[in-house]
Amino acid sequence: MRIATWNVNSVRTRLEQLTGWLARATPDVVCLQEIKCEDAQYPEEALSEAGYRSAVFGQKTYNGVAILARFGLAIEDVKRNFDTDVADAQRRMIAATVEGVRIINVYVPNGQAVGLPAFAYKLEWLDRLRQEVAAHQKPTEDVLICGDFNVAPEPIDVHDPKRWEGKVLFHPDERAALKRLMDWGLVDAFREKHPEQKQFSWWDYRMGAYRKNQGLRIDLALLSQSLVARCTEVSIDTRPRELDRPSDHAPVVVALGPRP
Repeated sequence: MRIATWNVNSVRTRLEQLTGWLARATPDVVCLQEIKCEDAQYPEEALSEAGYRSAVFGQKTYNGVAILARFGLAIEDVKRNFDTDVADAQRRMIAATVEGVRIINVYVPNGQAVGLPAFAYKLEWLDRLRQEVAAHQKPTEDVLICGDFNVAPEPIDVHDPKRWEGKVLFHPDERAALKRLMDWGLVDAFREKHPEQKQFSWWDYRMGAYRKNQGLRIDLALLSQSLVARCTEVSIDTRPRELDRPSDHAPVVVALGPRP
């Protein structure tokens, strides 16, 4: 089974790019972030024509997440947002079980700038994610948490670590919060398969960042140990980032072999 995560940065604006990528890459499951539309405006019909059914948790203007699965694969036990979220909370998490794998799709808050209330909210959100996972899952189960984490885990994941150190997306407090989540029993799939490879998943639209490869790896797939044993490959597909008016993120694809 091939599971992808992609911050599509508006599913309606980039619908043609998304359906084209689905046809070419043929993932079994896709986790989308920043779909930027309410459920009623989600392009269900177009994605159904592309061969995928969806579980959606949309929000206009910002946020919004969705899990797509190829026809023939059931999307089961869908959960939207944390137990602790109020009804009008930002829509940043959707979870579902597909083929026995519990998939948790997240769009972690950006944080805006260190010291702002948005930064404190980001750290709180990451800690609440860990609490949510611990309350509903066990490290011995097949669990995959993926999405736009808005945190680069290590210096190798940043094009210029000295420049980014202490700033949002690479602040020690963010990285510590991410580590607390991973200490529950998760492994960074890309780094497990590519321990020394410096590759990025996000590039700012400004200053020709993609052309200069001045990016960060902030789109992650975190696997429980049982899925680490099944993981055969992890890749970052940069081709969508080369299109006209692309998302600023590239898809990350995890390939899982059959259960032993």
